Amino acid sequence: MKLRLWPRSLIGQLVFSVAVILFVAQAINFALLARGQKQQTLAHGGGMAVARIIDAMDRQERGLPEISGGRGQPHRLRREPKVWIDPMPPPLPKRAIPLADLAAYVDNLLTEANIPAQDVQAWVLPQPPRIGRTRLPGRTVLVAAKIDGNYYGVRSRVPSSGNRLQGFLVWQTLSLYLLLLVPIMLIAYRAARPLRDLTRAARANPALRNAEPLEEEGPSDVRDLIAAFNAYRTRIATMLSDKDRMLGAVGHDLRTPLASLRVRVEGVADEVLRDKMIASIDEMTAMLSDILALARSGAGTEAQECVPLRELIGELVADYRERGKDVATGEIADVSPLVRPMLLKRALRNLIDNAVAYGRRARLSVAVQGGAARIIVSDDGPGLTDEQIRTLVEPFARGEQSRNRATGGAGLGLSIARDIAEGEGGALTLANRDGGGLDAVIALPLAN
Repeated sequence: MKLRLWPRSLIGQLVFSVAVILFVAQAINFALLARGQKQQTLAHGGGMAVARIIDAMDRQERGLPEISGGRGQPHRLRREPKVWIDPMPPPLPKRAIPLADLAAYVDNLLTEANIPAQDVQAWVLPQPPRIGRTRLPGRTVLVAAKIDGNYYGVRSRVPSSGNRLQGFLVWQTLSLYLLLLVPIMLIAYRAARPLRDLTRAARANPALRNAEPLEEEGPSDVRDLIAAFNAYRTRIATMLSDKDRMLGAVGHDLRTPLASLRVRVEGVADEVLRDKMIASIDEMTAMLSDILALARSGAGTEAQECVPLRELIGELVADYRERGKDVATGEIADVSPLVRPMLLKRALRNLIDNAVAYGRRARLSVAVQGGAARIIVSDDGPGLTDEQIRTLVEPFARGEQSRNRATGGAGLGLSIARDIAEGEGGALTLANRDGGGLDAVIALPLAN
């Protein structure tokens, strides 16, 4: 499974980007502060040690009195009790830790002061015992430099480790996250909320033509986009209304002469010729009805309502059984999706007619899966090829190629069912069933 780190939403991308950039900036800031703190530590401890060493050398040159600690003991300057001079290296406690950086820093300072040092070393000494209830601040360091055959030893103190700096940076980072991410989340939400509404409106079926214009809100760019979308949807609604008026006029103008022609054909003396002419007129009338139904699928003034599928399917099956059709019901879940019942009935009738015509019988069932009600119309036919499943839902596509309405219809039944299902926010799918037969499934979303 591929790990996806980059968020998909606008809010997620903005917050993630700012969080990463802020983290990188704080990491750089921490590195610079740690470096500065290290330089400050070296300057504090090393500078003090070099100053005392130079002062001790100056006192020796001026012949200031010294206090001897006896044979084998280092000499201590009377006014510099923290500086000792001895030909031998200083004795070190077992837990002393070498400080190479401090030794190199002291060596550089002595070189800059034109004092040749043969050996410079530095150590961190163990923490001294508590004095009362307090502990001495910082850490004690020992710096020893061999100059002119003598070791000059200096005790000094340097600041403790950077735990306080780390804690400060942690709190600073958290504060910056709160100060920056919260306003960015609010700004991103202000821009993303109207975009989500716009996405839902764009996914809605334009044939419904009952959607209110979206409120223009958010940043100016988003408001301009919503205004353009509202204008675009208004133009689509106008075009669809013009199409409906045109189709209504065409249907009326064609049905009238067809009805008149049917009356005239009744007077033809040749019975065989008369029957063929009447059949042609009926075929034209039925085809005209199918074309108008396809063009108007998803439109109309019928309101959506919560329809119990158990009752709706029961009425359909009873109607078909009264006409002697082999139609029955299987398991039907007790669900009530929000649909337009007359249009849904028309879609199911088209699927049932196909199942009875090509699969000998129809079985209707309802299941709930993935938050959708699946109305399944099953038959016992030979099934379809993958190419047929892909093409039969298109207008005028037929599995039977004779173009005879008595055997194959006009090829609009599945197209009408598909458009009605999509108009209700669902989908129509065809799939071969294991063991033979075909399942035509209308999936309808269920209200939360």
